[in-house]
Amino acid sequence: MRTSTIYQVAIIVTLAAGLAPSRALTQDELVAKIQAAGYSQVTDVKSTAEGITAKAVKDGKPVTLVVDSSGQIKERN
Repeated sequence: MRTSTIYQVAIIVTLAAGLAPSRALTQDELVAKIQAAGYSQVTDVKSTAEGITAKAVKDGKPVTLVVDSSGQIKERN
């Protein structure tokens, strides 16, 4: 079941980014990208009209993130 979710997120990221399927990020790769940007405890990853959203922690504070179609990570206010 987890593999199915990862593939669904990869397809969504592919469609959102307009990339070929071979360039799609898996959910694990997306989480790694968010963590590399300085966030921890990444949870609740899902697709929305804005892009891929996730909840995370940065500097001890909870934040909601949006990963847009270009792959930029932004904090939602």
